[in-house]
Order: sequence, then C-alpha cells, then structure tokens
Amino acid sequence: MKQAFFDPQPTPTGGLDAPATTRNREAILAVLERVLPPAGLVLEISSGTGQHAAYFASALPGVQWQPSDVTPAHLQSVQAWRRASGCTNLLAPLCLDVQLAPWPLAKAAAVVNINMIHIAPWAACEALMAGAARLLSAGAPLFLYGPFKRDGEHTAPSNAAFDARLRAEDASWGVRDLDDVERAAKQAGLQLEEVVPMPANNFSVVFRREIAARRDS
Repeated sequence: MKQAFFDPQPTPTGGLDAPATTRNREAILAVLERVLPPAGLVLEISSGTGQHAAYFASALPGVQWQPSDVTPAHLQSVQAWRRASGCTNLLAPLCLDVQLAPWPLAKAAAVVNINMIHIAPWAACEALMAGAARLLSAGAPLFLYGPFKRDGEHTAPSNAAFDARLRAEDASWGVRDLDDVERAAKQAGLQLEEVVPMPANNFSVVFRREIAARRDS
C-alpha cells in the first residue's frame, strides 16, 4: 500500500514553496508510475524546492528516492521537506552539478529531471545525458519534464513568451527543441522511447539506456 501523501502546512522551516509543483505533480506521477522500475535507486537531478521529491517518494515507496541540487538554498529546502514528509525512502540530498564529473554516485535504476534544461546552459543538457548514461544500466529510464519546442516551433504562445523571458535573463537559457535534446541523448547512448503531452503546454520525455551492440568474436 502506498504511503499517505504528506503536504505539511505551512511550509516547513527552511523549506521553499513552488506552487507549480502542486499543480503538475499528479500528472507527472502518472507517467512515473508507468516508466520507473518498481524498486531501486531513483536519482532526481535538480530537485529544486524538494516538494516533488517528498511527493514522489511518498507515492512510490518501493524505490529509494535520491534528490540532488547544486544550490545551497535548494539543498536546505529539500532537507526541510524530507524531514516534514517522514518518508523513510527519501534520502538526504546530494550536492550535484551535472557539469562536474564524476557525479557523487556510481549507478542508479532511473534518473529524473524536471524543469532544468531550459534554465541552464546547453552544456548542462549534454552533461545530463552523458552522466545519466554512465549511471544507467541497459534499458533503464531517463525521464525529463518541461516545455520543449517541436520541429523548431513553440507549441503555444505562452511558451514563446516564457522563452523570451528566459533568454532576456540569461542568453544561454531557453526552451530547447526536442530534436536537439534527442540528438544529445543519442550521442550519449540514450534512445528516445516516448513523448507524453502534459498540462500547461509541457511534455514528459522518456529515454532508455541503449543496449550496447555486441562485438563480433
């Protein structure tokens, strides 16, 4: 039986609150329940406030949920939500910068990344793909969530406006074209499996670690 979802009110001391997490978490969970393995360690890259980590760990008690982030305020917030949730399968957050190899763990049953690659330089997306491929066994999933362009075009005017705001804040940021993301994944040894339309003009994108080609003896 799943653990009861825990939403402490008010926000726990040291925790940050991102209202979007409560709006999108059920839709994301519906995909994660299908694509994640029933057990093993799930590494979440760029956990942000930690609200998703607490919610998904509670909903998926069979896995060990490993949150991570590079920002001290986020790491503190993740830990605050972890304490408040009481989830025994939610691990202490790791300080992890995708662009600094090696990462502070050697393997994972799955990697999850929500709303990061559009608020980071393109090199972070490439590093995410390479790092996930190093950790994952053949057939294991990498799950991405966020806004994406399709065939070079934004999927909604709101996404175009969001992209413009991101690029005005930092020219290296921006909504990524899914074709470019797929190419980066393919180069790292990850195969696109599924693209799932989500609420608010977002997508869930599922990659799998490719099975290495057998060499002739």
